[in-house]
Amino acid sequence: MPDLQISTLQNEWVTLQTQFDSYEKCSLAIKLFCILICCILVFALNAGLWCLLVIAILWLQDGIWKTFQHRIGLRLEVVEQAIKDFPLAIQENAIPIGMQFNLAWGQSRPNTIGLVGEYIKQSLKPTVAYPHVALMALVLVKFYVN
Repeated sequence: MPDLQISTLQNEWVTLQTQFDSYEKCSLAIKLFCILICCILVFALNAGLWCLLVIAILWLQDGIWKTFQHRIGLRLEVVEQAIKDFPLAIQENAIPIGMQFNLAWGQSRPNTIGLVGEYIKQSLKPTVAYPHVALMALVLVKFYVN
C-alpha cells in the first residue's frame, strides 16, 4: 500500500507540474495577444482610448488565469511536502492521500468577493501587470500627446 500511495503522489505531482507550466505558457499568450491587439487598435485603426478597455479586460483575464495557476502551485507544495515526509509518515502510520486537488480547493474556496479579490491580487503582481500597464501608458501617451 505505501508504494501505491507514493506512486499516486508522484503521478499527481507530474500532472500538476505539467498543468502549472501550461498555465504559464497561456499567460504569455494572453500578454502577446494583448500587445498585438493594442498595436492594431492604436496604430492601424487609430481606435483611441477604447484600447484601454481591451487592455484592462485582457489584464484581468491574465490575473484570473494566474489565480488558477496559483491554486495548482499551492497543491504542488502540499504534494511535494507529502513526498518529502513520506518515510516519516510510514513510520507514524499516517500515509498522505494523493489526488485531493478539487476537494482541497472546494474546502478553501472564498466567497464571491474573496474570489474577485484573489483575481485582483494576482493581476497586480509585477509579472502579470507587465506588459498591460506599459501598454496602457503607451496608449495614453499616444492619444494625449497628439
